Amino acid sequence: MARAARPPVIAVMGHVDHGKSSLLDYIRKANVVAGEAGGITQHVAAYIAEHGGRRITFLDTPGHAAFKALRERGAAAADIAILVVAADEGVMPQTLEALAAITESQIPYVVAITKIDKNNADIERAKSSMLEHGIYLEGLGGDVPYAPISSKTGEGVPELLDLVLLAADLAELTGDPDAPAEGYVLEAAQDPKRGASATLVVKDGTLATGTFVVAGGAYAPVRFIEDFRGVRVEAAGPAEPAKVSGWSALPPAGSLFAVVANKKEAEAAAALGAAAQTSARTATEEGVATLPLIVKADVAGSLDAIRHELAAVSHEHAQLSIIAEGVGAVAEGDVKRATAAGALIIAFNVGVEPVARDLALRDSVAIESFSVIYKLTERVAELLAARAPHVAREEELGRAKVVATFSRSGHTQTLGAALAAGAFALGNTIRILRGEEEFGRGKVTNLQQQRADVKEVRTEGNFGIEIESRALAAPGDMLIAFRVHE
Repeated sequence: MARAARPPVIAVMGHVDHGKSSLLDYIRKANVVAGEAGGITQHVAAYIAEHGGRRITFLDTPGHAAFKALRERGAAAADIAILVVAADEGVMPQTLEALAAITESQIPYVVAITKIDKNNADIERAKSSMLEHGIYLEGLGGDVPYAPISSKTGEGVPELLDLVLLAADLAELTGDPDAPAEGYVLEAAQDPKRGASATLVVKDGTLATGTFVVAGGAYAPVRFIEDFRGVRVEAAGPAEPAKVSGWSALPPAGSLFAVVANKKEAEAAAALGAAAQTSARTATEEGVATLPLIVKADVAGSLDAIRHELAAVSHEHAQLSIIAEGVGAVAEGDVKRATAAGALIIAFNVGVEPVARDLALRDSVAIESFSVIYKLTERVAELLAARAPHVAREEELGRAKVVATFSRSGHTQTLGAALAAGAFALGNTIRILRGEEEFGRGKVTNLQQQRADVKEVRTEGNFGIEIESRALAAPGDMLIAFRVHE
């Protein structure tokens, strides 16, 4: 089937307390399809609204890790962003952070000037503050559309949605309903009744029951699909959110998902994803590992003090990342977030709710409690050092040139070689080079010199060598024996 226009996926971003949640709540109550907003009794990660007879998918977690994770993969979590700027405050630090994220994702955006109903609202001053920070609005020397709105009265919201749909038309968003689904994981959590569950957003294709979905190192059989209302549906098409349960593990927020036909393919794809995930988590391109933390404290002042002290904790090959913080006891939501992010929970002068403690034990989430800040920082420094990747160095032991190939059985190959330098010994790990390029690795399983089995070859000249390797060596290739030092 040919590609057809699809609904846009929208992220609402901006400074804290500038009305993101209020705007989303108003749209959900006033515009959710079929007027079924009342049926949504709990938090949903995404929902579909309707405006002018057209559907729009809103992400209800605009600050979610998924947006950042996808941005780092070069993928966009949303097609269009709404940047909220309060009429009473103008541009704030997090406004600029949100703008940077939108710019990096290379998606169009529109501005919602919120809180115009407040007594101290000053729309013109808010516009000026945007111009000062490089947000060039339409009519003021730029091309960024904007709408002044009130999430209390609904004033300006229809106009804002008109701008969103216009941006969607200009972006010419399309999808192929007949293709296998692909998209991303918006959030994942342990459901007490159904186990590991994840909210997915389909960016292309159709997710249908009877298949398997794979994301990162996790997979799930698609036995049933729930839409944003919690209603079971047969399929989810382009730009639609879908909840799938029964995952082998919690898929990380922001991971891309794909569909495969059977369990065998799902397991193989998940194994590859897990390896890549572990590698990415252990070390970045700079060889620096990350220790994600969730910090809970008794008062906001304690959080400030902890943040200040942790800023001084450093390591050459590891870094700290506070992915969430808050005041009050460690709750179930904190543990779920820690599970999804592989994070450690720090509890300072606060308790742990019984449900959260049980969940942490079940999901192997570490919770460390402290009452003295310097002890907290000492422990975090220890954990950071433990998280740092070991730096491996290869020491060359011997070098030989392949002069003949004799036999091969399975992955075992018998070769004739000429020792050029150093020595070869039984059990050595070897690299196989063709020209200057390495194309395989293996292990020495047997050595012969003057037709006798030996444990080591040190004398320059020809010798027989048996290696175990998936790569097929040929005359002219170079064998390098080495060992690894950490």
